[in-house]
Parts: sequence; C-alpha cells; structure tokens
Amino acid sequence: MFGLFKKTDYKALLEDGAVIIDVRSPGEYSGGAIPDSENIPLQSLGNRVKQIKSLEVPVICVCASGVRSASAKAQLKAAGVDAYNGGAWTKMIPYVD
Repeated sequence: MFGLFKKTDYKALLEDGAVIIDVRSPGEYSGGAIPDSENIPLQSLGNRVKQIKSLEVPVICVCASGVRSASAKAQLKAAGVDAYNGGAWTKMIPYVD
C-alpha cells in the first residue's frame, strides 16, 4: 500500500516555470495570497481555460482547503492542461521564493 502515490515536487515544478492559480474568491484572495499567483475564481475558470492552456506550463491550483483546487485541477486536466492540486494556499508558501 505504501508508495502507491508519488509526492508532487512543487518546488521543482515552480523552478521549471509552473504558475500558481488561486481559485478562491477575490475577497479571500485580497486577504492574503501567494506572491505572483493569479486569482481566477473557480466559477470563472471555464472562461479562461483556453488562455491557461496556451501558457504551455504546469499549473498548480490552490484555494483555502484543497476542495476547490481539486475541482480546478480536474477541470484543467480534462482540457489537457498539466495541472496539480496544491491544496491550501498557505501550504504552498514554503515552495515559493
């Protein structure tokens, strides 16, 4: 059972040009966020998928707890984007310079 799930190396993804998309509401985002992250609320993500896909870089989705970012990851993956669920935005801070 152990070793079935490979741990994502977020630092390596970021060093390779990944972007962080915060799918919380603008109000939540303005209360604190990862520097240089892009705020695209989950309900608006569908309108931006083509733009995000055109970046041709991995995307790390974050939110308050990991629930919305999981939905965002699934939506982006379905569109062919190399997407990851970073979970709660506060847990990603150590990976950002």
